[in-house]
Amino acid sequence: MTDRTSERTPDETPKLKEYEGEGITVTFEPRRCLHAAECVHGLPEVFDLSRRPWVLPDAAEADPVAEVVRRCPSGALQYHPTDGSVEHPDAPTSVRRTPSGRLVVRGDLLVSGALGDRHETRAVLCGCGASGNQPYCDRSGPCAEPDDDVPEAR
Repeated sequence: MTDRTSERTPDETPKLKEYEGEGITVTFEPRRCLHAAECVHGLPEVFDLSRRPWVLPDAAEADPVAEVVRRCPSGALQYHPTDGSVEHPDAPTSVRRTPSGRLVVRGDLLVSGALGDRHETRAVLCGCGASGNQPYCDRSGPCAEPDDDVPEAR
C-alpha cells in the first residue's frame, strides 16, 4: 500500500491523496470533505483518522471498501478497483436540498467550475454562493450551520 499526495498549485487540479491497495485504490480530495463520517463509521479498520496513513485499503476486502466509499456524500472519497471497473452512477440522478441550502446530488454528473468540467457520481454543491471551493460546498457560508444531513435521510 502506498500513500501518494499530488501537490498542485491553487489554479490547477485540486490536491488529491491516493491510497493504493491490492484490489482497490482509494483517493481523497480534502477540500471536498464535509466530515459526514460515513467512512470512519462504515469501516473503522480501513478509515482511521488517528493513524497515518488514515486510509488502509487492504484492511478489508475491496467490495466493502467500495461500498463505504460510495456512502461519501461529497465525493471527497473515490475508489478505483484494480480490475479496471468503475463506479456506476445512481440512476435516476437525484438532487436533494438540505435546510441549510446544500445540494446533495448523485448520478451521472458533469460539474462545471473554475477548474473546468468534472465527471462525478456524487457531490455536495454550494447553494448559498459563499463557498471558496465553488461549485462544491465548503461550509463557509450559511451551509456551516448544522442541519438535517442525517444518514437516514439520504
